[in-house]
Amino acid sequence: MSNLKDLKKFLLGDALKDDQLKNERLSRFWGLPILASDAVSSVAYAVEEILMALIPALGLLAVNYVGFVSIPIVLLLLILVFSYSQIINHYPDGGGAYVVSKENFGRKASLLAATCLIIDYIMTVAVSVSSSTAAILAVYPALDPYRIIISLVCVGVITFINLRGIGESSKIFGVPTYAFIFSMILLIITGVVRVFTGTLSPMEYSPEQISHIISENFQGMSLTLFLCAFSSGCSALTGVEAVSNAIPSFKEPCQKNARHVLFMLGGIIALIFGGTSFLATALKVVPLQDKTVLSQMATAVFGNGVMFYILQLTTSLILLLAANTSYSGLPILLSILAKDHYMPRQFSQRGTKLSFSNGIMFIFVVSSILLVAFNADTHRLIPFYSVGVFVSFTISQFGMFVKWIKSKDPGWQYKSIINGFGALVTFIGSIVVFTTKFVHGSWVLLVITPLMMWFMASTHKHYFKFLKGISMFGWDYQYKESPSADVFPCIVLINKINRAALKTFDYANKITSNLTVLHISVSQKETKLLQKQWKDLKMGVPLTIVYTPYRDVVAQIMKYVSSRRAELSPGENLTVVLTRISGNGILDEVFHNQTTFFIEQELRKYENVATTLVPYFYSKRSS
Repeated sequence: MSNLKDLKKFLLGDALKDDQLKNERLSRFWGLPILASDAVSSVAYAVEEILMALIPALGLLAVNYVGFVSIPIVLLLLILVFSYSQIINHYPDGGGAYVVSKENFGRKASLLAATCLIIDYIMTVAVSVSSSTAAILAVYPALDPYRIIISLVCVGVITFINLRGIGESSKIFGVPTYAFIFSMILLIITGVVRVFTGTLSPMEYSPEQISHIISENFQGMSLTLFLCAFSSGCSALTGVEAVSNAIPSFKEPCQKNARHVLFMLGGIIALIFGGTSFLATALKVVPLQDKTVLSQMATAVFGNGVMFYILQLTTSLILLLAANTSYSGLPILLSILAKDHYMPRQFSQRGTKLSFSNGIMFIFVVSSILLVAFNADTHRLIPFYSVGVFVSFTISQFGMFVKWIKSKDPGWQYKSIINGFGALVTFIGSIVVFTTKFVHGSWVLLVITPLMMWFMASTHKHYFKFLKGISMFGWDYQYKESPSADVFPCIVLINKINRAALKTFDYANKITSNLTVLHISVSQKETKLLQKQWKDLKMGVPLTIVYTPYRDVVAQIMKYVSSRRAELSPGENLTVVLTRISGNGILDEVFHNQTTFFIEQELRKYENVATTLVPYFYSKRSS
């Protein structure tokens, strides 16, 4: 274990204490690029998505309608920013659409919102990494056989940096994001100035370049076509919800900082998306098979100078770094779900660097599986992308609408109108996005979504059954002095006061009168509650508290056991008594007994230490 700890320390750095959490939180300056990377990267190709939807029906005339589609999207962006700012005000613990729907609609709607957010976050990683890989392969086509390996290395690097803590990852990922934002703003300002001074002319294409986009059957603009283009352009809005999910990641006052970051994010998206829409219309630019709309605009505005290459480089980086938004938002959402007992409780625990490392590893594993399964092909992954975020948009908007109607807070009339309109628009967008991508694979979401909701509901049911089985409610426990004349040393580990823990204590108390009750404290608040409960039960054995600011429970137990071993007389043994939860098969090993397993494995290394496991069958609650 020491070698493993040394390797972990070498890779991740020194562990952080609990009181250092405030230093790991995000400021507004570093929080913006961390949580804006997904939304800003989406803006980079949103205009191209609009054109791709319009061109089959309108041909070259599609560029004239970009503005008609972009303006409603910007309006929807403003509505979403307003809505999520209100969510930040009223729900300070994060969770976004999940907590809004839980309060206003109940469990089923909240699980649907949570499922959609999880899918969207995971797909953001897979799509972003595969897009970045495609950009690399466009420059070095010979690397195509290594597409999957390159993608896995990319997602591995992002995971590794996030495991080192928010403080480090924010600075590493923040600089390229700011570079892209400033490059885009410079592109827009320079382009707009050149348009109005008459020094920037529309693009000229050869017949061969545009042969694939000439519409032979001109259909004209229709409502269906507009909605299709609108839903495609709404890719610019993905990532807006991330700030409301990650409120606890900000420095105090966290709500104020989160709200300011949301406003800055909304302003940046509106500026970049609106600016690129204007330039695309002014330049009459259309997508080509070998050139993106953005690269064509950069060539027209900057020529082939230094700024062109800087923009291309930062664009490639932002496509990769878009994945980092998921690493900031999803682990917090999973921790909230775990505290509500809809996910395994391991997701609520912070790692050595104070990040929710189990959530980070969950992202790595699932996104890696998707990249391998779909050969890191962006086009094969896209059908699953953005559907979830639109559904979560709709649920959160409608949830806030219901909240205003119920609470009638000051200004509830205009707030409910704004959120009601936003709910309607995003609901239409959800339907359009889902139906347009249905035949391309989004139908799978009809299977995945219910399965994930079933898993979360089953997890909650399991924990409800477990907590009921170990509850002290209705049990009048009476401490009894040890009847044993034996004095061999014994340690019983206690985490919380419940039936399982007291059964383990009673067993150890019956076999020896030389008993130590040990509690490894990772939360001073919970430890104070434990001490009060221990005192109220009038336990005749003192409670030994060992506080670990680094949350390394197993290491502290080993350290304490080692110190007690040093006190043993020749031929004497030390017994450590642990609780083993039983009653639900493999679920017990996943949800409950992992710490017990690791403790037992470490204790096996000591020849004069015996381990005793006391089973507790919570499904047959014994008294």
